[in-house]
Amino acid sequence: MWSLANLSATGGVWESMGMISQLVSIVAIAAAVGLGTGGAATAAEENIQLTAPAANGLPTYVAIIKLVTAERLGKSWREGCPVGPDQLRLINLSALGFDGKVYRGELIVDKAVATEIGWTFADLYFNRYPVERMETVEKYDADDDRSMEANNTSVFNCRKITGGTGWSNHSYGRAIDINPVQNPYISGSGTVYPPNGAPYVDRTRNDPGLIHADDATVRAFEGRGWDWGGYWTTPIDYQHFEKP
Repeated sequence: MWSLANLSATGGVWESMGMISQLVSIVAIAAAVGLGTGGAATAAEENIQLTAPAANGLPTYVAIIKLVTAERLGKSWREGCPVGPDQLRLINLSALGFDGKVYRGELIVDKAVATEIGWTFADLYFNRYPVERMETVEKYDADDDRSMEANNTSVFNCRKITGGTGWSNHSYGRAIDINPVQNPYISGSGTVYPPNGAPYVDRTRNDPGLIHADDATVRAFEGRGWDWGGYWTTPIDYQHFEKP
């Protein structure tokens, strides 16, 4: 699931909208690579490294943003989806686990929001917000129910909106579900997804990973223009943030 990383700091300054005041953005362009969309198209590989100096006793935060191929997306993407692999990016980033250790996680996102997602998770990291699991959903055969039940934090999955026929914002890489067990989805009829998240419908709890209104996690996303599903009336989606 996770892989441990030893991370090192680099110099530079970036003003964050969150609690981090000094950050670094290093942009490197690598050799041309095929996009894996079935044709012979090639493009310069984007390799952006976002680095935040160590703070609060945590190692340096690093997020690396790269191109992604149809092969890498697996069952999470197919022909006919509203965006193609060339419009998506893979982020490999630092995250604090529930055990207090630092791991590397992966998210696939819309390329237009990739950098701000990298910075947002830097805010979460230095706020010591824990993430139990962060894997791309093809590892669950692109089954949203399986991913949620495993308490997996994820973004892109080409699928219809829950209970509807239109494309979910996950299909565009512009919605993220965070710690779905501690932050369940509650349908208009009261059904809880995932079912093992039922105990966490009680939002007076203060378990690790549970998101509360106007907490540091919500503010980190809202400060960059993202909406939180925990403020919705019906359904209520505590795990869900999306960028309109």
